[in-house]
Order: sequence, then structure tokens, then C-alpha cells
Amino acid sequence: MEKDEFLITESKVKLDSTAKQKNKLNQYTTTRPNARIFGIPLKLHIYNLAKQDPEKGFEHWRYKKDKREKRLENWLSLKQVERLKDSYITINEAIKSSGEAPKILKKDLMIESTKKLENWYWNQGYFNAEASYDVKRDTTEQKAKITYAVSPKNVYTLDSIYNRISSSSIDSVYNKILKENSHLKKGEAFETKNFDNERNRITDYLRNRGFYHFEESYISFYADTIDTDHQVNSEMIISNREERKRDSTVSYDFMPHKITEVNVFTDLDTDVNTDFASDSTQYENYNIYNFGEMQFKPSVISDLIFIKKDSLYRDIDNTQTYNRISNTRIFKYPNIEYVEDPKDSTGLVANVFLTPKERYSLNLQADVSQSNIQEFGIGFNSSILARNLFKNAETLELSGRGNFGSSKDASSSDQFFDIFEFGTDLRLSFPKVIFPFKTESIIKNTMTPFTSFSIGYSSQKNIGLDRTNFNLTYNINWKPSKTITHKVDVVNIQLVNNLNIENYFNVFSNSFDQLNAIAVNNMSQLDDDFFSDPNSETPKLKIPEGTDAFINQVNNNGVNLNPEDQTETKAIIERKDRLTENNLIVASNYSYNFSTRKSIYDEEFSQFRAKIELSGNVLSMLAKPLKLDKNKRGNYNIFDVQFSQYIKPELTFIKHWDLGHKNIIATRAYAGIAIPFGNSESIPFSKSFFGGGPNDNRGWRPYDLGPGKTNGINEFNDANFKLAFNAEYRFNLFGSLNSALFVDVGNIWNALDNVKNPDARFNSFRDLKDLSIASGFGLRYDLDFFVIRIDLGFKTYNPGSDRQKWFRNYNFANAVYNFGINYPF
Repeated sequence: MEKDEFLITESKVKLDSTAKQKNKLNQYTTTRPNARIFGIPLKLHIYNLAKQDPEKGFEHWRYKKDKREKRLENWLSLKQVERLKDSYITINEAIKSSGEAPKILKKDLMIESTKKLENWYWNQGYFNAEASYDVKRDTTEQKAKITYAVSPKNVYTLDSIYNRISSSSIDSVYNKILKENSHLKKGEAFETKNFDNERNRITDYLRNRGFYHFEESYISFYADTIDTDHQVNSEMIISNREERKRDSTVSYDFMPHKITEVNVFTDLDTDVNTDFASDSTQYENYNIYNFGEMQFKPSVISDLIFIKKDSLYRDIDNTQTYNRISNTRIFKYPNIEYVEDPKDSTGLVANVFLTPKERYSLNLQADVSQSNIQEFGIGFNSSILARNLFKNAETLELSGRGNFGSSKDASSSDQFFDIFEFGTDLRLSFPKVIFPFKTESIIKNTMTPFTSFSIGYSSQKNIGLDRTNFNLTYNINWKPSKTITHKVDVVNIQLVNNLNIENYFNVFSNSFDQLNAIAVNNMSQLDDDFFSDPNSETPKLKIPEGTDAFINQVNNNGVNLNPEDQTETKAIIERKDRLTENNLIVASNYSYNFSTRKSIYDEEFSQFRAKIELSGNVLSMLAKPLKLDKNKRGNYNIFDVQFSQYIKPELTFIKHWDLGHKNIIATRAYAGIAIPFGNSESIPFSKSFFGGGPNDNRGWRPYDLGPGKTNGINEFNDANFKLAFNAEYRFNLFGSLNSALFVDVGNIWNALDNVKNPDARFNSFRDLKDLSIASGFGLRYDLDFFVIRIDLGFKTYNPGSDRQKWFRNYNFANAVYNFGINYPF
């Protein structure tokens, strides 16, 4: 920075007492100071690390000492020295791009800012607004503070509103329908956005009522403010369409156009002449052409196109046709062309050109992942996609996956990769609703419906208790608007087969220690064969022979335990049975998703998700007619497996606020409960809730939080009721490196199930005092296609702590390091 320059450290806008601030006016100034993080201009400091003229700096260093140049030439060739200089310049430029150049005080920028402020107020109806600036300079530190003052003066309001419409047909439509809902209302402030909205409203209405040639540019406004006492007399002008013909201009009255023909070319290639179609057919007023063998059923093509013969031209039909065809994954982006019908002056011929994608495609990919259990995982995925095999525009996808992961909490093996999973899925999808009953009155074809059938199998080796999963799903999803999505799993069947259950107490060592202590206290009633070394000072039950024998004796009342030991032992047995029993889940669920997010780059949006799942009700009604067998608990089995019966509602709300300059506040609230009834006393482990981890309460590891105030007494703690609340302040450090401060609040509890531990249960709103609180900070590196995230979470309030609950062990030694891919919400 030169001696006569000043660094801008503050720039603010001051309004007079009569002004009404309607926006964050600072964003309209061009003299905002350098971005600060906790009051420190970090990016500016990074920028200042770089040399302003790196080439000159390198040459100065190179020749500063007489012998340095000679030594360089002895060590390196002249070409290598030049490469060294280029590398120095490249590194220097990288430092500059990661930082932020100093915001220097400049008069032209301040003048530009005042004009922008005046323009903003002009667009709000303050035609006489005046903006000025005042600068306070600190000559000692070469710093400057700028204050802009705005005097809006009187606001102009709309008075008379006139229309001058050249086209008789548009004039008729406007006076009958459009005039009533105008954005321009007498007495309201003159705001340019209302005129833009009115122009868009009229254009949208007309282009969806047959006026094919109409555009926004045909609408203009004239405003008169001369001697009107701060009122505006406005006139809307809609001109006729004009065309140049030779040396003259011809004016045409706008007329509504209708569709006289719809031609569909199903297999167009770029070098194919449409005049030489080899085959054609007519179906429901569609002329369907192809240049080879017909690959699609005509009924399928007609379902994808919303442009109808003998109907008025409508923009919305175009949009829906584009979206519907693109979403099928069968065709490339379509091309729709309209030509005037030479037989009808108000007729249009619609030509829809479709280009199919390759019938077969292969996808191979590898990724790095992180989940609830694994700290680090490498995944391999492959899929073969077949398109339109049965000429119904369906897709058939066969996919396979494998995953190798590492977990500190897995089995006691010393090998790094101790979690393995492989699986395969077969999915068949149709771009329509397939259901036994008609659904057109509820799910219209314009809602982009899809029906999918899938079958899958997976095998897992994790946490020492391996399992296989078989699943079968039949679901329908549709999107009635840009913001709302519905999904129904009509049938969702999951069969979980747990393996290596004899290894249970090797994995769940806490449960084993509790069971072993009770057994040792009652050794006089037990056989010595239950223990590996009954005569030692610390005898231990054999796994699994001794543990199984002790549990059988307790279940058969073969040992007399005191009431406390009896209750604890029963709880251990019930948990073991729940975590090792096979599960048959025959469920249906419905999901509702509302989101205002327009794209992945939209940083200010709201999202609400609701889901409800019901399981086992149909089987419960059929149990007696089918004469299903009952197990020892009195519940029904099917294929020797007790089917699960429960209801599980879940609610999620996410809100993001974009504060500008990559500063974002993100929040999430979640509530879910799974209530067992009928054929179940508890919830399957795969359907229960857990707390902790990189996407939840980051002060605890996955499954370490709760339930309630039990302080994570088990290795894998789960429950059937959960509350979670999260908030993050995200900001950019420099370049692609971002950071965040966060607070996580939540816990899990047992409610309306068979768990009796009072510390784990949620019985009333008083139990909300057991909400756990974590806080911390994190670093996120944005690689465009995904984000690498490391969050450090600190236990801020631990309801399960025996002594100090607030800020106990609030230090780096006890922090939880969370590794994640992408943002948590």
C-alpha cells in the first residue's frame, strides 16, 4: 500500500429518521472493507504474504549477493533456474488468489456507491433520494471509515393507471380476466419490481392461452410525474407484432394459435433427414415417425408428451414435455420446434425430436465413505443399465457394491480393515404409475410419476456380529410441483438374518461384565463348568457356553437372584435377544418432502420432511386365518421368524440463511419415534435410533450417546425415541477451505416399549432436561463434487455425568474428532 493510500476498515449506511430501510443497503456499496473472521482480516493477511511483483523480487534475490548467481549456475542449469523462477511466481499467485486484496479508499468508488444507493431508492419510488458520503481518515495508520447518508425524501405513489393495447384480442382478454389481479394498484408506492411482475404475469398468461408470438418486449410502461404532487400517472402499452418485409414493416394483430398437428420423431440422429422416415404410425392424434424399427410402444410416447392436437398453444405444455422426457433416462434432452401451418393462419405444427441414449451403459466407480460404525471406508460400485428392453421406456439396472472399512469399535482383530460388506440389487423402473386401481385423479401424468420394483441381497461383517439382508420393495413417487415430492413404499420387505450370535458377549463387553459380575456373586448356585477358571480371583463365564448356560438357568428359574440382579439380568437378556434375533419387516411407508432449494448451489432455503412407516399390520390381520405358529413369547412367527409390528413417524425441518460472502447459518430440527405394538414389544435394531457421530451430536461418537442419562452404558446404544437440534455458522477462510462453528442438542430415549430402566426412559416433558449439548468447530475443504469435513466436538452438557454436567473435560484431550463427507445437513 502506497503512502497516500488508506485502507477501508468500515463502510456503513446511515438513514435519516424518515427513511424506511427495506433491504441490507451495504450490499449496494462498492467500498465494503476486507472480510473479517472474528474481527481479523485473515484473507487480507494471506494476500499480504505474497509479493506484488514476484518476478522482480526473485531477480532481486538472485543478484543480491555477488556469489549467489554463480552458485545457482553451478548447482542448476540456466533453464532450471528459470523454472525455479516460474515456480516462485506460480506459488506467489496462488497465495494471492487465496487471499483478498486490500480495499483501498477511492473517490470514484464512493461516487459509484452513492449512485447505486440512489438507484435502489429510485426503484422503491423515492425519485428524489439523495446520497452522500463522509470519510474519516487516520493518517497515522492509513485507515479510513466511510459513512453514507441517505435522504429518501417523499415517496411517489401510483395514481391513475391507463392501458393502451393495440391488439383487440389481447385487449378483450385483459379487460375480462387480467385486469383484476394486477400488481399495479392505485395508492401504493411506485416500485419497479411491481412493473416487472406485471409484465411477467401478462406474458405468462397469454403464452399459456395460445398467443405463441407474444413476448415480454411487447409490453412497455410510461410514467408521468410532472406537477403531480408526488403521484405517478402510469400507462401500460402493449404493441402489435411487427415484421420486416423487404423495405416495409408490417404490423400483425396478436391471435391465439392452436396446435393442428403433433409429429414425434422417436429416433432422430443429427445427420438424418426427417423427410425420409422409414415407418410411421398414428396414435391418439400423434404422428409417430421412426427411421428404423419402432423401438417404443406408441402409448408410451403419448404419455411423455403434453402437447395436444386441437388445443391452444401453451408454454407449460412445452416445459412439462421437456421435463418428463428428460427424467425418463431413456432420451437425451429433446428438441421441440413449432412451425406455422400453411393450411391454417392460426395453426401451429409441433415437431418433437427425440434422440435415444445408448441402450446399455456400464458404470464403475470407487469412493471414500464414512458411516455410523466405520471410521473410514473404501467402496466399489458397478452397475449395468439397460434401457427400454420391453419398449415401455423402462430402465433395468443391475448393481453390485463392495465396501472395506475400519472401525475402532468393531471386533478385537488387529487388522486395519475389519468391516466388510458386499451386495447386489436389481431395480426395474417405469415412468408411470403401476397400481391395481386407477390413480389418475390423484397422481396426474404431469407430476412425473415413477414406479420401481427392486430386489436386493447384502452380506455384512461388522462389529463381530455378521448378518445377511434380503429386501424387496415396490414404490411409487411423484412430484406435483417444483417444491413438493411424494413417495410411497407400497411394500417394503426386509429379512435380516444375524450370524455368529455366539460371539455376542465378545463384542458387547459391557453387557458381559455386568452378566459375569452377577454370575460370580451367585457362583454357589452355579456349575463350575460355567466358568473358564472357577478357582481364580476373577472367574469369568465361558463364551458362549457359560453365558448361554447361565441365561438358560435364569430363564428357567434355576438360580435365585436378588430383585436388583434379577431385573438387570432380564434387561441384559432382552437386549441380547433383540440384537441377535432375526427380523422380518413387512412395512409400508409414505414420505412427504417440501423444499424451496432450487439447486445444489442455493444457500438460502427451507426444507420439511415427514415420513410415517407402518409394519406388520397386514400379517397381524392374517395371522389367525393363516394359523401362524406362536413362539415362546406368545407372538406369531412366519418362516420361524417373528414379524415386527410398529408405527414409526419422523419429522425433519432444515433452514439455511445466506448472509452473503459465503457466510451461512444452517439449522436442523428432528423428531422421531418408533412405537411397537401387537406382535412386538421392541423395535428391530435396524429401525431404532442412535445418537452421536459426524451427522448428529458431534460431542459423542456414534452409538455412544444415551439413552437418556445412562451415559452410554452399552457399546452400541439405541432407543426408539429421538430428538435432535443442530445449528452451524459456516464461513470461508480462504480459497476452497471453509470453517464452521456448531452447537448440537439432542438425545435418545426409550418410550412405550419394554425397557424398564428409568434413566433411559422418556416419561414426561421433565425428561427434556436430559438433552445433551455439544459444541465445537470444524474445517471443510470443498472439492466441487464433494466436501471433506473434519469437526471437533466437545461435550458441553452431559446429563449422564455423575458430577459436573456442564463443561466437564471440555478440552482437546477429550474432544471427539468427526470425519465426514459433505455437510451434515
